[in-house]
Amino acid sequence: MQSKATTPEAYLKELPEERKEVISKIRSKILENLPKGFEETMSYGMLGYVVPHSKYPDGYHCDPRTPLPFINLASQKNHVGFYHMGIYSDPKLMEWFTTEYPKHVSGKLDMGKSCIRFKNMKKIPYDLLGELASKMTTDQWIERYESAIKK
Repeated sequence: MQSKATTPEAYLKELPEERKEVISKIRSKILENLPKGFEETMSYGMLGYVVPHSKYPDGYHCDPRTPLPFINLASQKNHVGFYHMGIYSDPKLMEWFTTEYPKHVSGKLDMGKSCIRFKNMKKIPYDLLGELASKMTTDQWIERYESAIKK
């Protein structure tokens, strides 16, 4: 469900109460842990954490007018989605996350290529998501992105 909100604050205001608290808490963990250089914005109708054009003028290859995406967070119809491009592109980071996840949450990890889905709002590993957000700097993300895109 893409939002038409133009700011993160407006996005949060339009959420149902039961999702507002969850998204706000994940957002806080991201902002507390995200390395310097990333910026919070609205991206693809979700909360976005991007490498701004001031740091990476080339932008996203799919649309160079768009800053390079890194993390997105969204309240979807049946789940909360946490999208982390670094985990998709870095096998070591993926291994770390999938090993750590069961230490924080009982139950099976529901994950696509870069999307971690949380259907049970009582089983969200907030601290682990914050730690995941801290694991890659803007320079590391740009290097990994370029190695995949500019072959």
